[in-house]
Amino acid sequence: MTKDKHDSTIKLLNTAHFLLNVFAFLLVFTRSIELGHSEYRYYFYVTLLYGILLYLLNSTYNAYLVGFTSAGDMAYSQSLSCTLSIMGIYAATALAWTRFYNPIPFLLLLIGQVICNILWSKLITRIYFQLIPPRKTAVLYRTHEDLLRIEEIKENPRKFRLSAFLPEEKLGNDFKAVLEGYEALFVIGIDASLRNRIAQYCVENGIQGYFLPDVGDVILAGARHIQSYSVPVLNVERKRPVPEFLAVKRAFDIVASLIGLILTSPFMLLTALAVKLYDGGPVFYTQTRLTKDSKVFKMIKFRSMRTDAEKDGVARLTTENDDRITPVGKVIRAIRMDEMPQLINILKGEMSIVGPRPERPEIAEQYAKEFPAFRLRLQVKAGLTGYAQVYGRYNTDPHDKLEMDLMYINKMGIFTDLMLIFGTLRILFVKESTSGVQAGHITASLTEGEDGTEK
Repeated sequence: MTKDKHDSTIKLLNTAHFLLNVFAFLLVFTRSIELGHSEYRYYFYVTLLYGILLYLLNSTYNAYLVGFTSAGDMAYSQSLSCTLSIMGIYAATALAWTRFYNPIPFLLLLIGQVICNILWSKLITRIYFQLIPPRKTAVLYRTHEDLLRIEEIKENPRKFRLSAFLPEEKLGNDFKAVLEGYEALFVIGIDASLRNRIAQYCVENGIQGYFLPDVGDVILAGARHIQSYSVPVLNVERKRPVPEFLAVKRAFDIVASLIGLILTSPFMLLTALAVKLYDGGPVFYTQTRLTKDSKVFKMIKFRSMRTDAEKDGVARLTTENDDRITPVGKVIRAIRMDEMPQLINILKGEMSIVGPRPERPEIAEQYAKEFPAFRLRLQVKAGLTGYAQVYGRYNTDPHDKLEMDLMYINKMGIFTDLMLIFGTLRILFVKESTSGVQAGHITASLTEGEDGTEK
């Protein structure tokens, strides 16, 4: 069986699992909510709405990314999608029909779906790797730092059989002879001209090519195609969102921050008491941060560290097992409660719900010295969450964070913001998203030495 048929088989099986979840909802919904004979069509409408919502959430969370994510991650993503879909549809029907229905059947449905998702994710992962053995893979790179950026591929030996790490100088003009026999290639940091020829080689020979983009690639991906010439022309300029989008985004920020402050006020009060009672220090901690066009503002957080955390005056990121974090701080950081006061910054217009995370001026300056393009993320207002937070980690290299922030700027829109907000829900309980930088480091840069200087 060819790879295309294997992929089609996996997609067909995943589709069957998705439809099973939708059908299970239809059964429970029709048996739990009684409608008149003339209203039977609403069973179809509500189920269709559930299916659309479930599909969008599954897509947002990459819930069926078989082979690239673990069975546990897929089950978690699928179950979160089912949870939010059921809650959303239950709330919508209760509001639309102005009455609450017995939630027990829907709770039992969710429990059944979670069990089914766990079993299915394990089964489909086993089937995938039985059909598609690990591909013989080569990593093409320029520097040692390039290899550090893709350490995660070593965590997936069932997908990629890493057979060679080839520096750029070993490829030469006759790179096709060097790459013969490989089924997958990871390409990072290679000269643009050679990289383009490798990309063409992958397409011509049916090789799986995985290319880590540079900043220029991301900028060009968001460029506008000019139709006025007889040759392809891409127009690159500073992003200027239309006023209508900015007005809707600001209105959403105001409403969402107000609702967030009201709903979380009891928990914020408890957090404030816990911080105060632990060591008697200040409840809040303000930091100077940068937002759009390098404008400086004071970002508000619940204090999670000792009061003398930066007594040496050096701005530094949190490290793994950071001894500056108090016991109370560890708890509120784990549940993201330390970030909640930033809703005040959003209400004031200093931040947005979605946007690049604001950096401290000192750390941003260090990053900008390493790669000046880091300033490009300041084209838009800083945010509480964003691409780098949903798809990266706290200790993700700033170069990669920059590229993810630029991807957001390229795709900036209402749907993208909603996707990232829902995506943030997925990472709330993922420990890796809050892991600190390496001990002894001031920034997240891979080129930084133990003493905080560049390697």
